[in-house]
Amino acid sequence: MSAPLLEVRRLTKRFPGVLALSEVTFDLRAGEIHALCGENGAGKSTLIKLLSGIHPHGTYEGEILVDGRTARFGDIREAGEAGIAVITQEFALVDELSIAENLFLGREPLRAGLIDWPTMHRRAAALLAEFGLHLDPAAPVGALGIGQKQLLEILRALDKQSRVLVLDEPTAALPEHEVRVLLDHLRALRARGTACIYISHKLDEVFAIADRITVLRDGRSIATRIARDCTVATVIRDMVGRELGELFPRAAPHAAGPAQLRVENLSVARTAGGPAFLRDLSFEVRAGEVLGFGGLMGAGRTELLMHLFGAWGHRLGGTVTLGDNPCAPASPVEAIASGLVLASEDRRRYGLVLEESIGFNLSLSSLRQFTRAGVIARAREEKRNQHYFDAMRIKAGHQRVVAGTLSGGGQQKVVLGKALMTEPRVVLLDEPTRGIDVGAKVEVYELINALTADGRAVLLVSSELPELMGMSDRIVMLSAGRIGGVFPRAGFSQEKLLAAALSASAFS
Repeated sequence: MSAPLLEVRRLTKRFPGVLALSEVTFDLRAGEIHALCGENGAGKSTLIKLLSGIHPHGTYEGEILVDGRTARFGDIREAGEAGIAVITQEFALVDELSIAENLFLGREPLRAGLIDWPTMHRRAAALLAEFGLHLDPAAPVGALGIGQKQLLEILRALDKQSRVLVLDEPTAALPEHEVRVLLDHLRALRARGTACIYISHKLDEVFAIADRITVLRDGRSIATRIARDCTVATVIRDMVGRELGELFPRAAPHAAGPAQLRVENLSVARTAGGPAFLRDLSFEVRAGEVLGFGGLMGAGRTELLMHLFGAWGHRLGGTVTLGDNPCAPASPVEAIASGLVLASEDRRRYGLVLEESIGFNLSLSSLRQFTRAGVIARAREEKRNQHYFDAMRIKAGHQRVVAGTLSGGGQQKVVLGKALMTEPRVVLLDEPTRGIDVGAKVEVYELINALTADGRAVLLVSSELPELMGMSDRIVMLSAGRIGGVFPRAGFSQEKLLAAALSASAFS
């Protein structure tokens, strides 16, 4: 077995009042994909920041070694010079610049002190061709899809002669076909000797790509295992320190109640005067039922939920009924007042005011409950906030903690708590478990069960078919803005659902 290319020994990192890492040990070999797994708050992000020089040498205890020699990174530049590149979910790309300009930003080839444009475009074309990307080097990056941007980040790192790629949740926003493309490229890089640290909450991807798996829990390295010699259940047990039982603990089916939301022949355009984007949609969701919505990216799932919530689109035709009343909210305020609420897929953009406290966020959509003559009754508000703070089991010392400091799972709990405080009859959940760890996912699933047990109706949008199948009573698959198929629980299969998602050609 080859010597480690990168090794960390007994790494410990402290922040005021917090032990973020405690004697973490980890190593990476050339031509290896080593997955790093753990719940939110386990220490993965802190470890990345040490490896990339964001937290410089001298601010931590322990040792980082590259090629067997102690590394003393003072900043990101020094880590990059040692061959370590970190690719995060937030791309370091400039949308207004071309592909070639982004690939060589800060490293442009020069001639007589000026940028040598022909050479830069020629080098960019060769780099793209090497990875089978048929893109114009002069095209603006802003016109690319997320998966293509992800690959550009990797290409830029490789052109800098990076030997270690650290990929932090690289598929979080990718549709399934782009996930497969990315994994194929990573396998090709492995064959060329590039080493990768692969961080993901999606354990199916981890087992599809990883050679070894290291689990962090509460800032400690719990175990390193050869991927082919362990199971998903083993990794989950290492991550959470307990058996989780079923991954998707949907409560046993029971007789659904009356229809809470009924949609008939709904067609919606993006803007007034535009063509229909959602077309002829008809469905209903009943009290105590989870109605799942699947489909490929761009199928219209998020747009449907946003329209029902009064936040998107111009209705061209059809009707929506909430209980016994017509439902055409002109704003989210009207939707909430009628008993319908949305937990958005983009919690950081639409779900939270990150700079404010947990309590501020929890009651933000429900302030009318606590307001009289324009004055908020703070004691009542805080008491109600505390009820949801406790019910959601938010891991923070108190509700005055700033929401932006929470883990992804903690932030998602605040988003859901804020939605539930409005006391809705119908709850719209758009990718409620995106970017959160397996333990937090199970808590979200248990919350969904509690909602339906209480007689609420739930519309659940998810890009993960196992999750959709595990937590839905029925599933509607959207395809190019239309319904491609409706499936009862007994008829669920990934093959049938994917076929329905790909059925857009039937409408052309």
